[in-house]
Formats: sequence, structure tokens, C-alpha cells
Amino acid sequence: MFHCLQFSVDFPAKYQDWTATDPTDLFQAPIVKTESNPKAHIPRHLSQEARGCSHLVLWLDCDREGENICFEVIECTEFVVHDTRRKVHRARFSSVTEKDILKAMDNLVAPNKDEALAVDARQEIDLKVGVAFTRFQTSYFQGKYGNLDARVISYGPCQTPTLGFCVQRYLQITTFKPEKFWIVRPYILQGGYDLQLDWERGKLFDSEVAAMFQKLVMDDGFVKVTDMSEKQESKTRPSGLNTVNLLKVASSALGLGPQMAMQIAERLYTQGFISYPRTESTSYPLSFDFKGALGPLVKDPTCGPYVQQLLNSGHLKARQGTDAGDHPPITPMRLATEDMLGGDAWKLYQYICQHFIGTVSADCKYARTMVDFSVGGESFHCVGLRVIVKGFTAVMPWLAVNEKSLPQFSKGDKIKISKVELYEGYTTAPDYLSESELISLMEKHGIGTDASISVHINNICERNYVQVQGGRRLVPTELGICLIRGYQCIDPDLCLPDIRSFIEHQITLVAKGQADHSRVVHHVLLQFKQKYGYFVKQIENMDALFEAQFSPLADSGRVLSRCGKCLRYMKYISTQPSRLFCGTCEEVYYVPQRGAVKLYKELECPLDNFQLLLFSMAGPEGKTFPFCPYCYNNPPFEGIDTLFSAVKTGNSTTPGKGAGMPCFLCPHPTCRHSLISQGVCACPECHGTLVLDPVSAPKWRLSCNLCNCLVSLPHGAHRISTTKDRCPECDSTIIEVDFNKKTSPLKDGNTLHAGCILCDELLHSLIEMKHGKSFFRHRGGRGRGRGGRGGHRGRGRRGKTEDPKMSFRDF
Repeated sequence: MFHCLQFSVDFPAKYQDWTATDPTDLFQAPIVKTESNPKAHIPRHLSQEARGCSHLVLWLDCDREGENICFEVIECTEFVVHDTRRKVHRARFSSVTEKDILKAMDNLVAPNKDEALAVDARQEIDLKVGVAFTRFQTSYFQGKYGNLDARVISYGPCQTPTLGFCVQRYLQITTFKPEKFWIVRPYILQGGYDLQLDWERGKLFDSEVAAMFQKLVMDDGFVKVTDMSEKQESKTRPSGLNTVNLLKVASSALGLGPQMAMQIAERLYTQGFISYPRTESTSYPLSFDFKGALGPLVKDPTCGPYVQQLLNSGHLKARQGTDAGDHPPITPMRLATEDMLGGDAWKLYQYICQHFIGTVSADCKYARTMVDFSVGGESFHCVGLRVIVKGFTAVMPWLAVNEKSLPQFSKGDKIKISKVELYEGYTTAPDYLSESELISLMEKHGIGTDASISVHINNICERNYVQVQGGRRLVPTELGICLIRGYQCIDPDLCLPDIRSFIEHQITLVAKGQADHSRVVHHVLLQFKQKYGYFVKQIENMDALFEAQFSPLADSGRVLSRCGKCLRYMKYISTQPSRLFCGTCEEVYYVPQRGAVKLYKELECPLDNFQLLLFSMAGPEGKTFPFCPYCYNNPPFEGIDTLFSAVKTGNSTTPGKGAGMPCFLCPHPTCRHSLISQGVCACPECHGTLVLDPVSAPKWRLSCNLCNCLVSLPHGAHRISTTKDRCPECDSTIIEVDFNKKTSPLKDGNTLHAGCILCDELLHSLIEMKHGKSFFRHRGGRGRGRGGRGGHRGRGRRGKTEDPKMSFRDF
């Protein structure tokens, strides 16, 4: 069983409502661990497998996160560490080869509780600090500015300093003032070579002085060789490859973002092609079998001959790097081909192989020749490079020394100058940070771990704080700049790396058993709570920056639909998060995200008189459904919002709201757009109901109100509608189809036909599953039709349902 987080840390349900919870209370709030993937039922499966077992062997990744999961497994299986009757063992391994697996089995140890507690500490700190600041910022700024393109304005103890590095470079660029400089460049012709000589003074920032030196050189007319020297230098082979260096190379040389690179590396690891890719070590253990790792690479069509030569002549011992005590460096475990991996995975695997081969190759050796010249009292020189031994650069050619030949010179030679150039240039600003440079800064300042660096960089990109541009350089957006400048105005600690470095140091002490877990968490949270309180009081300083950059909500958007409260028109703001704004009531209503929203025939919701809107998900097969803006943000029936997953509509969590309630979840008994009126039959994929898409003509279809299941109805029909009748066999809703006269399958020119799509022979033959399992007629169980499953109660707003205590099934 390998690295797969079973649990995530979150707040209990009572703290989930943004509007009902003061973010300050989150610093003392309890936390719970919940299953990351409840549908997998991993804890239940582990509990069942552990019944009757006397030994538990934990095969989790050998890092702190893996150690933390060990204790999650122990809890699920109800084993107890140090129990003499049911023993717990920990296997430590770095790859999934037979040799490493057998070695780990022969050297079982006890799980490390301190490392597990270190992970708990980091998770609790990051959750409470991040959520408290994020909720306050999002609620404060999203309600004020219409062109603020961000669903969530997040803060993170690691994420924000990461953004700070990018904005700091941006500020260096924008405040940079170029200066003009001059360089004297004499040229000579010698032995067929046209050489430019380099001036020892380098750049001068005074044009008159530079022109004076140019005249001195020109007046002399000849350069004299004053000295010649040659010395042998070497370019050292690389140390073992760790995660940070892999991510830097993937970004700078392979064009892969850190998040993508880690996903590919993890897949290569689970497939057995490379060793564990999350490691801080660059030093191989003394027992590492280099010959065994090199052996399979002999058959590689590109590096194979070089590897064979290494094995024949005897490979060198790898350099002594840094041993972080976690895993050996990233190493190829078995041979792969481009056909097996393809694309980016092959490029990354190939680099890992080349780097590993380079670590056991000879250093690159070359001769550096320096020739010094004198003219007009000024000193110049030129340099030549000649490779003696290619060494590791034979397999890593991008690191090879660029040779430069020089003609023959003798000390005392006088050579005529062909021309003297006074080069004029400007100093240039630094470029935007590349991902590779950002990773180096994060590593230097202790921001994140080898396991999380890629996540933090990906977060600031997804939050629209930075954009990845050419050369994978990170350019801050106006939002990212405003945030960092705001933190700097209020409390620079919030965006500087120092405080995170301190936290990581404390967490490391917990992992080593040198600090108490609860005391560290309490101390850090107390610090951040005080900072949060001050931040809230000073938020106007950041708001002033936002006011200068973004437009007020009332000035944004376009008129779309009428408010049910004041009967004035609301504006639709399409920037993320998409929402409606009523200027009269000063209310914001979030709408489903990542799709198109338009007015739905000027129809009104019978519950609150808001005009209905129609949402169309992006993509050719995206579902379309009507919704009421007020019901979507304030579900009138209990339990509705917990049914509708944000993933299904592309919606993201909005402040203080669940995923929302569209009409196809509404159990209103009389509204013709509700689940009761438009629901047809049970979904074959989930507990949902297939609902008639009201605007899908002429390509009529049913879509599930909970999952992506899609059923195509007879295409080209003039009209398809639901009826009040139910099928006596399966309890599904009878639908009525008015076929086109020219394409009607009915006899004698008839066009009108009513029936059940499951039980009616004609209709069933005309339907087609687009997404989901096959539809079988007369399957066991009732169709549940409009009622769906479950006993979610429908206590309606203002009592407009016939029976507010009826469940879905009762309808």
C-alpha cells in the first residue's frame, strides 16, 4: 500500500458556513479528519481485512506524510502500537524492486509517532491560518468589486510568501532605471582568426572618459602580448537527483510545470520505472547497487553504448551529496522505451536516466588558455577553451563546455589593431522569475517541502495571482500585486518567508521528538491570531489599493434579470466568480460557474418571484438547466444543497453557500420546472433522477440531476414533454412525444405517442445512452421517476408546498 492520503483535515460542519462563523473562532475550533475519497470505503476495507490478523505491516512511503498515514491505518484496523498480541511493523523502502521489498521485509521497524505528529501540526496550522484569512479576504473584497477575477481570494502560510517572491521581482523590474554604459573593444587579425579582446575595466558609465580610452588605444595602434597561461580545469559531475532539482530541470529544460512534473514522476514510480521521486537527499547510501541500476540501461538505444563502456572500464563512485535521512536520490529502476511512456513521461524518464549515468561518470576536464594584451596603457585579454575529457557531458551534452580555439601567440608579439569599437549599451532589468528560480528561492528560505513546493506554485497560478508566460516565467497579475502590496502595508510578516521558515523549523523539532506537538501548534496559532486581528483592523490600507485597481460592483456587469424583492433589474457579472448584483437591495447572488447564463423566457420562481435563469455547462455534451438565483443561494428545502456536488456543474464553493439548488433538484409540487414536473426515471449510474432538458430540442435528451449521465431521446421530434401519469410497471413518468410528420415512426401518419422510455417498446428502441451504463427495460426495482432516492425532507420557504414535511419519494 503506497502514498495515497486517505484522510484530509477540515472543520466540523458547524464551522463550514462562512456567514455564521467568525473567522477568529477558527483558530480555536476543533478539527476532524475526513475520508478524502468516501466512495472508496478504504477505512471499512482495512478494518475488514484486519479481522483475525495478529500482525500489521505498514508499507507506506517513507517520508513524514507516509508516517502519518501509517497511524491512520493503525486507527482504521484497530491495532495498537507496542501491543504484544497484535504487533505493528513498519517497512522502509525507496523503490518497488524485488530487492528493496525483500530488504524492507527483513528489516521491519516501529512506526515513528513524532514524524506523524509533525504532519498533524503542519496540517492544523495551515488549515486554520489559511481558512481564517481566506474567508475574511474573500467576503470583504468579492462583495465590493465587479471585475475582481477570482472565485476565492486565498491566503496560505506557504502560498503567500511564494507569491511574494514573484511580486518582489516584479517590483524590481518596474522600479529599475536603465543606465547607459560604454566598453572599449579592440579587434585584431591573427592566424586567420578575427578576435575581439575583452577590456579589464569592463563597463564605464562616463562617455567622455570612455572616448578618451578609445583614443589612447587607437593612437597606439598595436597590442602587445604580455602574458600567456594555460591551466587544466574541471566541471564536476552532478550529485544524485533530488525532487527540487528534478522540478527545476523539468521547468527550465523540458517545459513542464512543477505540478505536472510531479504527477508524471509519481506515475513513473508506481509503474516501477524510477525510485521514489519525493526526496531531499542527493547522496547515495553506501549499500547502493550502482552496477545493478546501470545494468538495464545497457539496452537503451541512446545511452546504452556509453553505459556498457562505463561497466567495462569501471564506473566511478558517485559524489558525496547531502543525506537528508529520507530516501536515496531519484534513480531509474528498469528500462523503458519511448513507445511505452511517450510524450512528457518519456522526456522526464530520459532525463532521470541521463542524470543518474552522469553521477557515476568522470568529471569533464578542459584546458583554459588566457592571453593578456597591453595597448595604450590599458589591459585586455582573450580566453580559449579546449576539452580534454568529456566525462559526464557525453551523456548530458547540454552541460558540455563550448570549445573556443585561439591562434598561436608568443610573449612579446606585437599585433596591429584592425579596429577599435566603442560599444554603447544599457543596463537591463532582471527578467520575471522563472519557475526554476522560484523553486530555488523556496528551497533556500524553507518554504514548503519537496512534497508541496509544486502544489504552492500551482496554487498561485490557479488563483490568478500569477500567469505562466514564455520561458515558464511567472508574471504577477494585478490581483497578486495588490495582495502582496497590501500585506506589506499592514504586516510584512504575512508575505515574508521568515515566519514560515520558523514554523518549518518548529515542525522539524516535533518530527525529531525535540518539541511538543500541542505546544508548537498553540504557540504558532496564537501568533497568527494576533496578526489576524491586526489585519482585520487595518484592512482599509489594502482596500485602498484595490479601489485604485478594480471597479465597484455597481459599475460592473450587464443588466440581466429582475430581483424578486425590489422588482428592479440585477446585473450579471461574468468575471470569476460569476454572480448577480442587485444595486437596490445591495445583494449578491452567486450562479453556477464555468458556463453560460441567460434569461429563461422571463419565467418566475413560484417561491420568491425571482426571474429564472438558464445555465449551459461548457462543452458539446454539457447539461443545461434552469435555476432561480435566490433558491440557488438559499435552498428552500433542507438537504438539497448537500446533494448537488460542485463538481457536477463546474461550480466552486462560494462564501457561505453550498453548491446551490437548481430547479432540477427542487421538489416543489406544482412548479413546471421542478424535479417533480420534469423528472422522468431513476439514473442508472447513481441515486439521482434523469430529468428532461427543457431546451434541448431538436436533440432532445435527459440528464441526471446528480451525475454526468446523459440519455438521448428521439431526435427531430417536434415536442417532448412529461405528463402527470406514471408507468404501472416501473413507476417512471410517462412522456409524450410529438414526432415530426416527415420522420414519424408511427403508422398512418400519426405523430403523437405517449409511453415509458423503459417499458414502451417503441420509445425504448429510440433512446441512446451518451454517458453511463446501458439502459435495460423491465429492470428490477421501481423507477423512482420524479421522486429520486433518499428521504431528504422538503421544508419549503414561506409554506408554498402542499405538505412541507413530504420527502422526495412522497411526491
